[in-house]
Amino acid sequence: MKRNFILFSILCLAVMACDEKNDYEFAFRNPDLGVEERVDDLIGRLSLEEKVGQMMNQTPAIERLGIPEYDWWNEALHGVARAGRATVFPQSIAMAATFDEDALQETFTAVSDEARAKYHHYQREGEYDRYKGLTFWTPNINIFRDPRWGRGMETYGEDPYLTSRLGLAVVRGLQGDDPNYFKAHACAKHYAVHSGPEWNRHEFDVAVSPRDLYLTYLPAFETLVREGNVQEVMCAYNRYEGRPCCASGKLLVDILRNDWEYDRIILSDCGAIDDFWRKDPNTPRHETHPDRESASVDAVRTGTDLECGGSYQSLLDAVKNGNMKEEELDVSLRRLFRGRFELGMFDPDDRVPYASIPYSVVESPKHVELALEMARKSMVLLKNGGGVLPLNKNIKKIMVTGPNANDSTMLWANYNGFPTHTVTILEGIREKMPDAEVIYEPGCNHTDNILSDGLEPYKPADPSATAAKAKDADVIIFVGGLSPRLEGEEMPVLIDGFKKGDRTNIDLPQIQRDMLSALKETGKPVIFVVCTGSALALAWEHEKADAILNAWYGGQTAGTAVADILFGDYNPSGKLPVTFYASTAQLPDFENYEMAGRTYRYMTEAPLYPFGYGLSYTTFTFGDATLSSPEITKDRNVTLTIPVKNTGDADGEEVVQVYVKNPNDPAGPLKALKGFCRIRVKAGGTEEAVITLEPKAFYSFNDEKQIPEVRPGKYYILYGNSSAGKDLKEIELTVKE
Repeated sequence: MKRNFILFSILCLAVMACDEKNDYEFAFRNPDLGVEERVDDLIGRLSLEEKVGQMMNQTPAIERLGIPEYDWWNEALHGVARAGRATVFPQSIAMAATFDEDALQETFTAVSDEARAKYHHYQREGEYDRYKGLTFWTPNINIFRDPRWGRGMETYGEDPYLTSRLGLAVVRGLQGDDPNYFKAHACAKHYAVHSGPEWNRHEFDVAVSPRDLYLTYLPAFETLVREGNVQEVMCAYNRYEGRPCCASGKLLVDILRNDWEYDRIILSDCGAIDDFWRKDPNTPRHETHPDRESASVDAVRTGTDLECGGSYQSLLDAVKNGNMKEEELDVSLRRLFRGRFELGMFDPDDRVPYASIPYSVVESPKHVELALEMARKSMVLLKNGGGVLPLNKNIKKIMVTGPNANDSTMLWANYNGFPTHTVTILEGIREKMPDAEVIYEPGCNHTDNILSDGLEPYKPADPSATAAKAKDADVIIFVGGLSPRLEGEEMPVLIDGFKKGDRTNIDLPQIQRDMLSALKETGKPVIFVVCTGSALALAWEHEKADAILNAWYGGQTAGTAVADILFGDYNPSGKLPVTFYASTAQLPDFENYEMAGRTYRYMTEAPLYPFGYGLSYTTFTFGDATLSSPEITKDRNVTLTIPVKNTGDADGEEVVQVYVKNPNDPAGPLKALKGFCRIRVKAGGTEEAVITLEPKAFYSFNDEKQIPEVRPGKYYILYGNSSAGKDLKEIELTVKE
């Protein structure tokens, strides 16, 4: 009997092995095996040519193994981008103005829902080209150190802590929480010390002090690596201390791989490896390497696993010539294929929970409503002279004018998807006020006195003539500012005030000032709605306009959100994630990356509107805060409890901000954001904001050891509703060994 049982067992095992072989021709296809075993099996089957092909973003199919082509290049900055229809949320800088981590994570959970639905749809249709994958090159967590940088709109502002927290929320929303599969990949970019200018990014060598490196430029990256388990990091175009970032031993090896123990994918920005060696009279480049082979070998050995570009084709010759070992490629390939296995790309759909997300989530009513809520939360009321806002819904005649009033694509910003419908600001006002007469005149272009209404040929703008048409209006709404056609990534724009995506000054273009001046002369209330991706110097406009609402590039529902705020159906609550300087003269040299004089953390002059600033239709007062303990050891948290009272007549939301002033480190920063939360308080009511500060909130920089550390001593915790000294109260804390 025992012998028969053994024979039966052997027979069953043989049948199972046969079945397994029939089900999975290759072991790497078997989802019941461990990821590392599957990766080993797959890499062991690849030829040298196939290995090299898998190390560039546009990977070819390996037909003999049933592996389709895949392009790692996908975008989801504020919605799935460049892949057809998708919900277009407000631009990143706008979402930063919400100061709302939970809302950001909810938003990017919606984005990753759409991403998964679109990916599986494309897979079923046999479409494998760019922008149809799951590896998203977002978020951009560079520090927006200077408002002249055109790509600053893609970031979460000028503060390392705010950027860290919101970037972390984006990563968590994109990557999901399934224990077996990543929903998508997020990518922390651009590593590191990268924030313009755009026109020289392919040759620029950044030099900063270790203090600025560790206290300003690296914290967000460290947070996303250590706390967010971000699956990809993109190295930047520029050089750092003479070395291109994608071959920087200090940045990639010493800090990222060794200090932070990052073992996932590093990829290059697009064409960044070309900058090592290519000679181009039209675009100066680093030219640190003699040819593409030496550049590629150096990049791979320094840890850049994947190239966006084609220089890595030379790795084939590098191995054949003996300049590199094939096993060195395998190190990168292990990371790349591990990523794809953990996304479920080689598994049946019924094994991957995210594969069941229906295509109907794409631009679903729920997601469009979420885009509207984010747009509302993001908008910042900068001025409300005499309480002119909210506007009375009984007004009979409204004039709407300005270059951004009826511009739908402006609202999409850059790195965008394509919504089914976009509510322009003009449309939002008309829908809000169906019984009022709404007059629309374009008035002027963004930057010059030539305009077209799309029907007539271009003609000179006439501010006086436009203003004359407002003589019977109850209110004038001027919608101006900038446009993503003027500011952005490496653009061909060369006009007064703008240079190749960046700005040379931060003033509102003169034609718009002329228009505002003419409108003001009518004696009618003038509301200035500003659409922008960056800070503007609005001191002159602050004097001219009765009210100013900063609406950013608000996404597909921005028009509805603007109308909701202007007419009182939503109480504005956004806060500035960047300093609005009084003038360009307050800015240090754009090409100087040292932080002295920059942002609220280091500037000593008074800005026009400070970081963290934003008005409401109600008022809030802050009571005296209490600490969980007046003394802590340097390895302990401390909790701050702050009573906030709504002293006005309207329910509203307030963003409670906590800063730390560190007298133990006089070299700065002067103060730094270390905690925040958004709370809703009913009119006449009081709520408590509870904010916990971790030990690193009290970091000083050790210039000798070149590391951040917590030093014993007295600290000042500042709390209020902006970074301005007049808006902050103070409580002391002692930190002991």
